[in-house]
Amino acid sequence: MMHVRSHAKINLYLDVLRKRRDGYHHIETIFQTVSLADKLDFEPRASGLSMECTNPGLQAGDDNLVMRAARALQAATGCALGAHIYLDKRIPLAAGLAGGSGNAAATLWALNQLWETRLPAARLHRIAATLGADVPYCLVGGTVAATGRGEIMSALPALPKTWIILLHPELAVSTKAVYTSPHLEKSSERPFAGRTPSFRKAIRAIREGDFAAGIFNRMETAVFRMHPELAELKAALLHAGCKAAAMSGSGPTVFGVCDSEAQARQVAGALPGIRTTTVFTTSLALDH
Repeated sequence: MMHVRSHAKINLYLDVLRKRRDGYHHIETIFQTVSLADKLDFEPRASGLSMECTNPGLQAGDDNLVMRAARALQAATGCALGAHIYLDKRIPLAAGLAGGSGNAAATLWALNQLWETRLPAARLHRIAATLGADVPYCLVGGTVAATGRGEIMSALPALPKTWIILLHPELAVSTKAVYTSPHLEKSSERPFAGRTPSFRKAIRAIREGDFAAGIFNRMETAVFRMHPELAELKAALLHAGCKAAAMSGSGPTVFGVCDSEAQARQVAGALPGIRTTTVFTTSLALDH
């Protein structure tokens, strides 16, 4: 039996650039793992794959990213061994926090150990990229600048422990609808040496702890038109004293950067009726 925790991520910065030939968009983002995590238990078996999940809203069938990750590892290695996987889901579903991607990354890492398939990290990353744009990052964690679809990564200096409040509104946001929205005004900047000027400025600001200057999400304009209540939540975080606030990914999670744990809990108390989680930044994507 192996126990693994897969951590949530937020996007401290997210910009959308031109469309790619494969139909996806180039992005520039700063990923950051936080302390909120799902728990996964892996029990090796002689054959067969099965899964249980504590969240009834998450289907545990073959389409689940955990099961897809396990089958992808089997296909890549020819391994005929199996496993039973138990997922204690703590990260909200479809929240812009890469919960499913983190679960897939945990599955690749854990089963590579349990099955003794011994794939090197680079090979695991290639498999991860076939499962989703965020999965390679979820094998790494920490503070990372990413380009391409998010799979071209460069580690940044780790942030000092920073307290963050996450707001989890009860609504769903379609990522496809965001990318096709006429209100998504994509960046017209062109990268040089792999990064646009705005991305370089954001990286520098966040390195220096100037979150107000560095935190940004291009998708907010489109998403806030569809869901104006999210714009209100962001404004409420800033009004309550957060140093900066933004939506994570394509939403609906909105986060605020705080000076301390006490301030984060104070802000949470000032927002009744909204599910909140108080977290801190961490360099871990997976721990066991």
